[in-house]
Amino acid sequence: MRIVRIVDLSVTVGNDTQTYPGDPAPKFEVHSTVAKDGFNLLSVQMGSQTGTHVDAPFHFQDDAAKLDEVPLANFVGTGVIVDATDLGARGRITWRHIEPVAARIHPGCIVLLHTGWSRHYGTARYFENPFLDAEACRRLLALGVRAFGIDALNIDETPDSMHPGEGFPVHHLIADAVGVICENLTNLAAITFEDPFISLLPIAIEGADGAPVRAVAMHLE
Repeated sequence: MRIVRIVDLSVTVGNDTQTYPGDPAPKFEVHSTVAKDGFNLLSVQMGSQTGTHVDAPFHFQDDAAKLDEVPLANFVGTGVIVDATDLGARGRITWRHIEPVAARIHPGCIVLLHTGWSRHYGTARYFENPFLDAEACRRLLALGVRAFGIDALNIDETPDSMHPGEGFPVHHLIADAVGVICENLTNLAAITFEDPFISLLPIAIEGADGAPVRAVAMHLE
């Protein structure tokens, strides 16, 4: 087996990285330099949900598994890409979108919801993301799916003053199943090969609700 190609699915994290409303703003400062200290070192401050990241069940449930308690196998697997690029702002990803690839969905796979919304990353429109329907999520969980990814801010509808949302039902459903969610993916359109091997492995932060990842899709041969 060899790696033919690696597709980067992650946004770059820096001082200007867009975050969920109310989350800590990232702060990157030079701590040491070669000229002054003999080596370069960066001081990094950011929230656990910064950039492309995974949510552990603990993110929404106090009694659920924390990041370091989730099996590593939940973060890797064959990707099944769901095309939901027909949706506009606050569009609902239903079973209609999943049905064309339903036969390929199996326990251990990673379902990637391709909305194309990452093109709005860094703008106010990014907060108007499409989201996964709760009933469609239940059906995917029943098929054994335990890892979900989306190229948008939130797998649920992002609430604001005009749109109260539905109370994050998909986050709760996946948490109940000890599953994981990856948000702020990008570049899903570049996965042009079949059966991509997806890695969403996070930083090993003890007791965390989530952590940034360098998400990639690998073409294995």
